[in-house]
Amino acid sequence: FFQAEDGIRDTSVTGVQTCALPICPFDVALVDPARRSGRGRSFDPADWTPSWSLVESLLRRDACAKVAPGLPHDLVPDGVEAEFVSDAGEVKEAALWSGRLATVSRRATVIGDRGLATLTDEDDPGAGVVPLGSHLYEPDGAVIRAGLVTAVAARLGGGLLDEHIAYVTTDSPAATPFARGYEVLEVLPYREKQLRAALRERGVGRLTIKKRGVDVVPEQLRRRLDLGGDAEATIVLTRIAGEGTCLLVRPLPA
Repeated sequence: FFQAEDGIRDTSVTGVQTCALPICPFDVALVDPARRSGRGRSFDPADWTPSWSLVESLLRRDACAKVAPGLPHDLVPDGVEAEFVSDAGEVKEAALWSGRLATVSRRATVIGDRGLATLTDEDDPGAGVVPLGSHLYEPDGAVIRAGLVTAVAARLGGGLLDEHIAYVTTDSPAATPFARGYEVLEVLPYREKQLRAALRERGVGRLTIKKRGVDVVPEQLRRRLDLGGDAEATIVLTRIAGEGTCLLVRPLPA
């Protein structure tokens, strides 16, 4: 790989010149590396085509690189904006913006039924850990990838449930495109035997299990609980102050 007067050349594959990109006449460069090889999809930037070295070189000028949303944060060059995009709650892609195209360091863009909403590090005054409130919020995946959970907490007037876990808690409901909201109904026993008894006592047969920060496989737990009632419920398994916690919650209207 080397920089030439007429553009950028990539020699990373065979050790000889494989491509030359005449970029000088253009204001902006766009690169969308292929992330598949003969072994299938690769999440390692070293396997992408064109090479990661070429992508980094393009990002030294005005450019946009479309990359995998799981790109390690430490690979984002200094001065480059990293934007993470979700659609209908699923993180789809990331874009790296450089030069005049970069306006912030981190951005989360959420596409939903009500259109597009964006949140950046300039919207993030920070937030601390607070006691469990009456409502719980699960930030969108793009928000989590962009490291903007505390920005959502600040917008909602709440705080973090735990400093290491991406849940936000507040004492009042609020609508936001950046998180899914739940009303906290009860704190249930975290131990499996006692949890089974509590759910059976409430007649629960259909159970949605959400979890974060705990070593639980929801499908396996659901089978072990062996519930058979008529009621439907949602529980959240997480940690508060380092302790395993089970919350019985009710989803708020989207």
